[in-house]
Amino acid sequence: MTNQEYDSPWKEAIENYFQECLEFFFPLAAQGIDWQRGYNFLDKELQQIAPDAEIGRRYVDKLVQVWQHDGGEKWVLIHLEVQSYEESNFAQRMYVYHYRLFDRYHRSIASFAILGDERLNWKPNSYTDELWGCEISFKFPVVKLLEFQERWAELEASDNPFATVVMAHLKAKATRQNDTERKQWKLYLTKRLYQKGYQREQIINLFRFIDWVMQLPPELEIKFQEEISQYEEEKTMRYVTSIERMGIEKGREEGRQEGRQEGKQEGRQEGLREGLIAAIELGLELKFGSESLQLLTEISEIQDLEILETIKARIKMANNLSEIQQVYQ
Repeated sequence: MTNQEYDSPWKEAIENYFQECLEFFFPLAAQGIDWQRGYNFLDKELQQIAPDAEIGRRYVDKLVQVWQHDGGEKWVLIHLEVQSYEESNFAQRMYVYHYRLFDRYHRSIASFAILGDERLNWKPNSYTDELWGCEISFKFPVVKLLEFQERWAELEASDNPFATVVMAHLKAKATRQNDTERKQWKLYLTKRLYQKGYQREQIINLFRFIDWVMQLPPELEIKFQEEISQYEEEKTMRYVTSIERMGIEKGREEGRQEGRQEGKQEGRQEGLREGLIAAIELGLELKFGSESLQLLTEISEIQDLEILETIKARIKMANNLSEIQQVYQ
């Protein structure tokens, strides 16, 4: 998994648990927000202000409208970025976002950064510029994920979902060259979700992050599925585990068997297709509820495996059903 491939699971985790994210990483900000009034993600507005072509490609940038604990109608903005790789002009671009947002909204803005790279000493948290006595200075709070390696016991004890996110991120990076060790940590972190007493939806969401960043080769993935399935039976709590992938693998195996029996490539292709449709059905129901299954009538007619793979991947990041339909319409 490349650095950029960590970004989509982080984006989903922040969208699912924005309040918990701030409480875990930036508690001062979390205390100052009136959470009862809710919050609004303004991703489209952020894209209009700082398009990729102008200041470099952005991956996990979230712009969020929140209300302060002061009564009235005063709202402010939070710009949150997760940076998974080292970049020389990072602080400058954080400043560019800040002043462009202020220029448009004329509101107070809090800029925060979560650094998920692999160099402990890289921790940019300010940008300054000076010319002939004219000077600007911009500072922003930064969290360095690598520093949590020394706070592992704190992560273990925490019930905040972002403790799990950090643990999975760190172990995914650490086991990049050791699939056997990664499988052990993936199993441990997944079991921990049950041991923490999380509810079904939270287990589903957090497992999606673990499964996304801690991908395994097929043979180890099968062993992982077998072990976690046995664990779930012992706990009498059969939640998601890796059902999505198991559906695909089942389809692949059916396709291989059919292909061997008939000696035809069509058998394998149809098995793959059925497995993908089963995975899409589960993903739609988990994320958008039973009404989303109305799309299955259209999706089940699709023969192109690449389109089905794209639909399955899009479910993780889609905000509504229209974004799913755009893939095949």
